[in-house]
Amino acid sequence: MPVHENNVNLGLLSYQDIKGLLNNGSLTSSIDPVAEEQVQPASIDLRLGAKAYRLVSSFLPESHGVLERLGEGVGNDSDLVMYEVDISAGGILEKGHVYLIPLMEELNLPKGLKGRANPKSTTGRLDVFARVLSDNNPRFDDIATGYKGGLYLEILPRSFAIRVKQGLSLVQLRLMNGDCLVSDSDLTQLHKDEGLLYDGEGNGPAESVSISKGIFMSVDLSGDAMDGIIGYRSKKNSHVVDLTKRDYYNIDDFWEPLRAGKNSTLILEPEEFYILSSREKIRIPTGYAAEMAAYEAGSGELRTHYAGFCDPGFGYGNSGEVLGTKAVLEVRAHDVPFMISHGQTFCKLAYERMKDVPEKTYGPKIGSSYQFQGITLSKQFKKKV
Repeated sequence: MPVHENNVNLGLLSYQDIKGLLNNGSLTSSIDPVAEEQVQPASIDLRLGAKAYRLVSSFLPESHGVLERLGEGVGNDSDLVMYEVDISAGGILEKGHVYLIPLMEELNLPKGLKGRANPKSTTGRLDVFARVLSDNNPRFDDIATGYKGGLYLEILPRSFAIRVKQGLSLVQLRLMNGDCLVSDSDLTQLHKDEGLLYDGEGNGPAESVSISKGIFMSVDLSGDAMDGIIGYRSKKNSHVVDLTKRDYYNIDDFWEPLRAGKNSTLILEPEEFYILSSREKIRIPTGYAAEMAAYEAGSGELRTHYAGFCDPGFGYGNSGEVLGTKAVLEVRAHDVPFMISHGQTFCKLAYERMKDVPEKTYGPKIGSSYQFQGITLSKQFKKKV
């Protein structure tokens, strides 16, 4: 299936398209130039600025600029700002508190080009609620067509206090022209041609696939073959997690390992945070990207997936040798204890067309962290041996 069927200008912008925006001034930074490593196959990483505002509450700017909404007397007469935190060399964001951080990147998008932001995988796996605001916008994360102005990040650490610093990337931005979503009929054909979903047991592409504006996936509660672990639950009282660290913290100091109960079930406790994995393995062909959408049961008991961008090449390896990679699921139950079972529908992967096949794709060659993941915590934690 071609990347475009009708209009070659439609689709998600790829690595080289984003580089073009950097060259023509549509995407800039007045502080430090945008670095090469920020540009991903289908997105760009957005960096934290030097200052964080501790807020009384979340808000939306509606018909105002974000900084205007904070008030001219920021830190004094503002009805939103409690105080400021200098994070230029590092600062602590406390658990359960709302912060706003101006980002280093600014946009001057041409007409017709819009954006959508999403937390990076590491951000979601640390239970850090993060979403992007833009001026005169009544919505989070959606960047209006032809937007000109700054970008701002609202952050709420939920499970752990975190240490951040200027230049760190917690969210990423995709840019697009037009409606990029792959239709159900085209997605069905793409699965037949490429093998998008595997059963997780190495038996080849799944024969039965549920599709409705994306491919539905289920949760794996069968347990790791070596230790029987099916996932992790965050501990309530843990130390600060420094997001600049890598392969540094002991898992047991922050997470409680979980094992399946009777009949491969698990009861999720209200407002606890869980890391689980999908039963199936997924692949994203290089002419496409995907987003893991939240699946809600309808009455609000369950919320899955806080960070969901999947890049072109995910689940393929360097030469197409990988037969899919499991999705990591960030899960929180609300209101009442909620029992889940092995194989229960848990999330949906929506596929979108790229404007062009990216010149670099997801995988070890570009330092991607989660190509061969199973039940994988964020990269700050030591890997199981």
